[in-house]
Amino acid sequence: MDQVDHPALPPDSPLMTMTNSFLNDGMLLLSIPGPRLPTRDPTYYINDGNSVLLVENTLFKIHRSVLTKDTSAFETMFQLSGETDSARSDSSMTAAQEGESDDNPIRLQGDTADDFRALLWALYALPHELTVAMSGEADCTQLANLVRITHKYQFRSIMNWALSAMHHYYSRPGAFEDVLTTAPAPPPAPPTLSHGGPGTPAASPAHPPTLVQITELAALCERADLLECTIVRWKRLIGEGRDLVLTLTTAERFSLRPVVGLAYHALMLRGRAYWDTERALTRAHRVRLLAGYYALTKLWDALPGQPPPLTHGLRCTSQQRCAKAFGALWRTVLETGTQVLPGLPREDLLGKIMLAESVMKAMVEREIPSQGFLDGIPHCRESALLATSMRMREIKESLADYFSDDF
Repeated sequence: MDQVDHPALPPDSPLMTMTNSFLNDGMLLLSIPGPRLPTRDPTYYINDGNSVLLVENTLFKIHRSVLTKDTSAFETMFQLSGETDSARSDSSMTAAQEGESDDNPIRLQGDTADDFRALLWALYALPHELTVAMSGEADCTQLANLVRITHKYQFRSIMNWALSAMHHYYSRPGAFEDVLTTAPAPPPAPPTLSHGGPGTPAASPAHPPTLVQITELAALCERADLLECTIVRWKRLIGEGRDLVLTLTTAERFSLRPVVGLAYHALMLRGRAYWDTERALTRAHRVRLLAGYYALTKLWDALPGQPPPLTHGLRCTSQQRCAKAFGALWRTVLETGTQVLPGLPREDLLGKIMLAESVMKAMVEREIPSQGFLDGIPHCRESALLATSMRMREIKESLADYFSDDF
């Protein structure tokens, strides 16, 4: 095909005038994306430091001896780096050693600048700053970042201290009231125009740690006291009927058996119509829910005829007669509960046993008339209440076992 020559636009044409205006104003340059150069951290780029590290897009210059404290993984890392540098020197290689300059920093992969900044804060902090971290004014986001990175790089004593600070913070009354269960979805980022030169990276909002993240850190670091704080919160969410599926999946992920059972029980009571609205419920979850429904209804039918063992008191004159009377009392208490609240679903085992325990307690403490059912256990009444409470506790703790897909 013949090439068609287009006539050149005159310099004073509207299109040429607008193009020249954009070029003069630099607007076309702004639309050309380019790599963002690393920026120095305003706090932890220390002039007399001897090691430069790059985390995300932030440069840190710190003292190498500080990072090798607490027999951390950095000690091994720097030893390997020194051996490599020595080999290069023996080979007459002239390449600059890693970590000596901004142009050749030590690159940490998989960490965030906030995590590394939290580590440096702990290593360089003054005593009064550390004291604040053990109070209600602590920066919980910083503490969570610190636990995460100290676990990764094996700063054992600092990790344990940070976990203690987190436990102190979250064991306060009401500490979880403003804690989100999971991170909110980030809003869509507006379109941006970037220069090809150096600039300050856009800071993403640092949200306080969520309940899922706190649970993950406590489980990962095997910190039982902090994990117990989260379990109490998850149980409260179940009682309030909130975030049931998230509670279940989180509890299964970290093997929180008491929470798993309670979450399954609460979801079972919601019924199939509710299950169909929850996309996170897998087929395996639905099978376990149906299995739990069947198992718990069978347990409730058998429970009145299975009184727990009774520990007789020293003054008990006839253990056989006392055990028989307790069996009759046990059956009566279970049946009375369903009569008091006839609207309880047949499969609501927890609701029924909690009500039965309350009825037994009220009878023993003479808050309601026993109608002669306690006459047969005059010296074992407290033992009867204890046996009832222990059986109810046993059922609660083993609740997850009833929601099993092992047939």
